[in-house]
Amino acid sequence: MSGANPKLRRVSRVSAVQALYQMDVAGATNAQVVKEFLDHRFGYKDEPGMVHADEGYFEDIMKGVIANQTDIDTAITDRLSEKWPLRRLDATLRALLRSASYEILHRPDVPGVVIINEYMAIATDFFSGKEPGIVNGVLDKIAKHARPTEFGLTASHITPVVDVAPESVSESTSEDE
Repeated sequence: MSGANPKLRRVSRVSAVQALYQMDVAGATNAQVVKEFLDHRFGYKDEPGMVHADEGYFEDIMKGVIANQTDIDTAITDRLSEKWPLRRLDATLRALLRSASYEILHRPDVPGVVIINEYMAIATDFFSGKEPGIVNGVLDKIAKHARPTEFGLTASHITPVVDVAPESVSESTSEDE
C-alpha cells in the first residue's frame, strides 16, 4: 500500500458506495456509472470545486465487486440473519457491505483493520441508527474468516458463521439517499 494517499482512498471508497447504490437503484451498468464518476464527479489536480479520488482504486473496487458479486454476496449473506436477507437491507447498506467485503476478500495489500475502520467511518456518515453496528459485525466476521492470521487467530479460534441480525433496522433507513 506504499504510496497510497488515505484521503484519496477514502473518497474512492465513498464514491464506490455511491456508485454501487446508483447501479442498484437506477439499474445503471457498471461501465455507465464508472464513466460518469470519472468524467463528471472527480476533478483534476487543480480543478476547483471537484472531489479528488484515487481513480484507479475506485475503478478496482467497482470492477472487483461486479466480477466477484456472487462470492461477496454469499460472504455477507452468511453473516446476516435469515430474517434479514441481503435484498431486504437498505440499498446504501448493501452497497457499503459489498464494497468493503470486496476489499477484505480481494485486496490483501490493504490491512483488514484499515478496511473495517474506513467503512465504519463511512457507515457513520450515512447512518445514525444501528447500521454502523451491523457493518462492524458483518465485516469483522468476514475479515476474521478470510484473514485469520492478520487478526492473530488460528484454526481453533475461528468460529462458525454466526448471523448478525439487524432486527430493528428498517428497509430504507439511509439518511442520504
